[in-house]
Amino acid sequence: MDKVNHQLNKVELRRTLLKTRQSMSVGECREKSERLCSHLQNSTLFTQAKTILAYFSFRQEPDLSPLFANTKYRWGFPRCVDKSLCWHIWTPNDCVQTGAYGIPEPHADALILDPAEVDLILVPSVACDYQGYRLGYGGGYYDRLLSLPQWQIKPTIGIVFDFAYLCQIAIDPWDKPLQAVCTETGLTQKG
Repeated sequence: MDKVNHQLNKVELRRTLLKTRQSMSVGECREKSERLCSHLQNSTLFTQAKTILAYFSFRQEPDLSPLFANTKYRWGFPRCVDKSLCWHIWTPNDCVQTGAYGIPEPHADALILDPAEVDLILVPSVACDYQGYRLGYGGGYYDRLLSLPQWQIKPTIGIVFDFAYLCQIAIDPWDKPLQAVCTETGLTQKG
């Protein structure tokens, strides 16, 4: 497949899946998110972690907020800075602000998280496939993050609703598979 068609396929797939996600009712989204959270909480990747990178749900993404009240874990959340993600420690008592792209994020003066302390990354995704490859939002933030040496070694779980867990998605040379994918129907580890 030539490069132009490959990119068009990604754009078209992203558009279709985002439309499907946004057509879900609030109740359906909440119920599926709660089931997804319970699968995460029962996975060893999650229970063995101490410091977890997560995200604030935006535009009907699976909502992980029920997990954030668990003080057994230390939570890190991203802030978009230029073309990179800067990770800050966040607790449920901390404020958030609206950042780039309208996404909630920690304040710039929140404590920065050292990559060495991170045990697990929960990766927001438009879609994931059975090989662990992820279709993101097109900004390349997580692709760049996960290609850095200090982040490459971290366990990663792609977070998607089941309709966006596909048998195969088009991949680029820089795409790296995630270690696991979690949906409301269960968590699947790769390899």
